[in-house]
Amino acid sequence: MNDGVQMRGEQPTSRAFADDEPAGGKVAGMSAVLEGAQRTLLAADVGGTNARLGFLAFDAQAAQSDAALSVLAYQVYPCRDYVDLASIVRRFCNEHAIKPRRFALACAGYLHDGRVLNSNLQWPIEPAALKRELGMDDVSVLNDLVAQAHAMPHLQASSVTLLHAPAPSRNAAAGPVVVIAPGTGLGVAVRLPGSPSQVLPTEAGHIQLAARTPREQQLLAELAPAGTHLPYDHALSGPGLLRMYQALCRIEHQAIRLHSPAEVVAAAMENADPVAVETLQLFCGWLGSFTGDMAMLYGATGGIYLAGGFLAHMIAVLEASEFVARFLDKGVMRPFLQTVPVHVVDHAQLGVIGAASWLHEHAATV
Repeated sequence: MNDGVQMRGEQPTSRAFADDEPAGGKVAGMSAVLEGAQRTLLAADVGGTNARLGFLAFDAQAAQSDAALSVLAYQVYPCRDYVDLASIVRRFCNEHAIKPRRFALACAGYLHDGRVLNSNLQWPIEPAALKRELGMDDVSVLNDLVAQAHAMPHLQASSVTLLHAPAPSRNAAAGPVVVIAPGTGLGVAVRLPGSPSQVLPTEAGHIQLAARTPREQQLLAELAPAGTHLPYDHALSGPGLLRMYQALCRIEHQAIRLHSPAEVVAAAMENADPVAVETLQLFCGWLGSFTGDMAMLYGATGGIYLAGGFLAHMIAVLEASEFVARFLDKGVMRPFLQTVPVHVVDHAQLGVIGAASWLHEHAATV
């Protein structure tokens, strides 16, 4: 069975799920949480800039896929300040007086010969070495976008903004959920209904970027020579946003004043730079078209969730842009797309929660 995991660490022990034992009383009430019908685990979401760690609890009496999740402790650590991931994990565990036996790690990249391959990481990550150094029973590694897809059932209403409200549909059954995450690249994962849930990792971000309007055609020609493959993630990502801005500056013979995706977003939000404003409008239009394609490709009746740090800072721009119009404008498929909700997710803990949810759901099946 494909459980959507791109990477795994050491094979788990025969014990399906291990309770964590508190090492002391540094965190008030932590030991009380371990009593009764709750189980706990450690989870992390590690990227090139930050490592996010969480200590989480599940209701052990509930079904694996229905168990309520609680984040007991959460901390963000700058990766550049530590010599390796084990040092960060030790600090987190010492600060919160915990001794976890199992560790779920969400990380961009893929596992090859026992090592996570990702050029953006500050240091190598080797699950077997982490298990040995930290004295744990199991270290499991999964792709960060797969983890985000597993987090969807645990989202809180306060962390979700509805961009497109669905029209009533005769098909009331929950269908596939698609997570689209513009970040350093453009990630796409699909969460299928079922128990335990399955998540399909994809490489949809490498689909050929398609220009629709004359301005998009002009921009596409500036971004890449004719006849070359230019993937969507070359535009629909943080670096892609900056590339689009720089290309528009060259087209308009304007000086390049902004030098990071955050600067482009901020200048556009403040209406301080016409080229930045147009960049975001083009970005939103292209993202709308891509999102509609993903909804049709995977039959996303469960909805689309747009994740990724900078999108949460430009919701007003998305709402005022052509995003929804481009999402719906798919010819005879428009009635179907009108039934598909589209959300923006603003949740810094998404990867941590998803990694923990995945490990909990699959603990009885591995």
